[in-house]
Amino acid sequence: MKIGDHILVDGKHPATLCYFGLVDNHPGEWIGIEWWNQQGKHNGTYNGKFYYKTKNPSNGSFIRRQRIQFGNSFTQAIQKQYIKSFSNDYINDDINYSLFVKIPANATWTQNGVTVAGGHGQGDATNQLSAPWGLFIDDDQTMVIADYLNHRIMQWKNGDTTNGQLFAGGNGAGNGLNQLDRPTDVLIDKETDSLIICDKENRRVVRWSRRSGTTQGEILIGGIRCWGLAMEEQRYLYVADAGKREVRRYQSGEKNGTLVAGGNRHGAGLSQLNFPTYLFVDRDHSAYVSDNNNHRVMKWVKGAIEGIVVAGGLRQGNALTQLYFPNGLFVDTLGTLYVADSWNHRVMRWTQGAKQGTVVVGGNGEGAGANQFSNPFGLSFDRHGNLYVADYNNHRVQRFSIE
Repeated sequence: MKIGDHILVDGKHPATLCYFGLVDNHPGEWIGIEWWNQQGKHNGTYNGKFYYKTKNPSNGSFIRRQRIQFGNSFTQAIQKQYIKSFSNDYINDDINYSLFVKIPANATWTQNGVTVAGGHGQGDATNQLSAPWGLFIDDDQTMVIADYLNHRIMQWKNGDTTNGQLFAGGNGAGNGLNQLDRPTDVLIDKETDSLIICDKENRRVVRWSRRSGTTQGEILIGGIRCWGLAMEEQRYLYVADAGKREVRRYQSGEKNGTLVAGGNRHGAGLSQLNFPTYLFVDRDHSAYVSDNNNHRVMKWVKGAIEGIVVAGGLRQGNALTQLYFPNGLFVDTLGTLYVADSWNHRVMRWTQGAKQGTVVVGGNGEGAGANQFSNPFGLSFDRHGNLYVADYNNHRVQRFSIE
């Protein structure tokens, strides 16, 4: 048990562990928590004494240890209570590995984004980015960003829109274990408290511990032109290999992996991919792949030898039936697909079975305005349903709040 763990109280109420120890004038050990969706009694200060600080006021409580649960029971209860029963809460299905968010089919977002990382011109200062690509949003709304041309991974905590924190690389382009060379994607592996990074030009996937004092990473997979990453709840790692035009699934410690999609040379057939970039894996272990040069998104059901076109596929273009070099992907619990339509400078939504998409944000021409993008690459959602987009040529990450 450690600070920051996600727990289940009384078998049904999710919370974050913020403190454990003594509380003045109350015997025994107490657990200080922040409820996710319950009203608490304080903000971590109790009877005038500070113990911890909640992100939201009045969401803190002290409880006894015997009321909490960890591990698989927590995940299962989240699935049972929220994914199957609730219709209006934006809760992640398995917070340890993949962010699954339930978003109403008719949801809308503010059209003017707010810059939450970068936005101070291209550069390598801690308040700058240089061509951000993939990004990952943790359940506490912490962002980790593949800062492509700075050869580093940056972290921005929720609420800190001024300066990020260097987490990996940042020692110039190179192949040393303390270096990266144009990283394209990153995710957080909470089981090991580490980052997993697509180190593209070094043709490797690396793990980098998030623990303080870490100065280098370790190679997990070599000889792969890694572009995109995804991890599912059983901790299988999915990697898009743009060079071999395929997606493979890896168990921990495995070097060769299992073919999931493509692998039949480049082409536009249903068994082929032409430069796969970003990935998303849903609860059924179906892999969604941005088939970049085919201007489409493919869904490969687990075990299938062919994929299904779920967005685009009608050559490049800007009609609602088309995509133009798609990149970042996200699929919510309803099966709705969100995709960064990079060269159309917009984010599109495609519901299951739809023949055309709708523009969610952007689509106002290429530019640096609050309602514009210049080649959006990575995208993700937080557990509240807010949308985050890595705006490549504007060297920033934009957040669009759900309405």
